[in-house]
Amino acid sequence: MNHPIDIQVKTQYLADQSVPADDRFVFSYTITVTNRGSERAQLISRHWVITDGNDAVQEVKGTGVVGQQPTLEPGASYTYSSGVVLATETGTMTGSYQMRLSSGDEFDAPIPEFALVPPHLLH
Repeated sequence: MNHPIDIQVKTQYLADQSVPADDRFVFSYTITVTNRGSERAQLISRHWVITDGNDAVQEVKGTGVVGQQPTLEPGASYTYSSGVVLATETGTMTGSYQMRLSSGDEFDAPIPEFALVPPHLLH
């Protein structure tokens, strides 16, 4: 099914919360979910696959995002921020949001993989 949900991601390395000596690397991410379809859509749950630089994988599943299950009218967007702690300096995240349309149809909106990289490692 061609899904009508557009997902944009911005990441930030939080140096002030990270402790490299303790293998603690903290990142925030801000996600904007936009309903490009013609029906109202509600974000029901999330599924994240978080992979650190050692290929250790954490899977996170849960209801909604940041305690919300936002409903998006056609053309509307919802933006939220959250964070993740890695044991390595770099990693990736990908996953999906489970969405329900006003018609009752449900589908998974894939979240494109994005990198978690401190600025000093970017060229």
